[in-house]
Amino acid sequence: MACGGRPCGGPEDTKLKKRTPRPQIAALPFRLDADGRPEILLVTSRETKRWIIPKGWPMRGRKDHRAAEQEAFEEAGLKGRIGKKAIGRYRYDKRLADGSALACAVTVYPLRVIEERKRWPEHKQRRRCWYPAEDAAALVQECDLQELLLAFRGPADRAAR
Repeated sequence: MACGGRPCGGPEDTKLKKRTPRPQIAALPFRLDADGRPEILLVTSRETKRWIIPKGWPMRGRKDHRAAEQEAFEEAGLKGRIGKKAIGRYRYDKRLADGSALACAVTVYPLRVIEERKRWPEHKQRRRCWYPAEDAAALVQECDLQELLLAFRGPADRAAR
């Protein structure tokens, strides 16, 4: 299966997923470059070291956009202004320790980054790096996330305000 003309994922992409996906939330950390174009911060996953955006499970007693904001701090040391409205969703299969996969549907909230901490809860387990949206899209593996990154316009998106 291809996405935007690029290969995406592996052979498992062609299998139909009949399982109900588990909900997750994510922050899309961004800043604007000198020309006003968005740059996206990606972070590595802990086990596979793939480039991803900060994400996790919904948190009891916390609105989803606030949970996404918390994930951005824990996984990447970021503080900023989180959008209350989601800018999109993507799906992926989370690889579990036993080798099985869990289908997940991730709701994404924009986070305009104001501060990057030098130390954060997972700083010894992850790397982070800023990329132009096109480069970030080329680095992530999930097709829907690639499309979301390519379409993201930063503050021009209503949800990012």
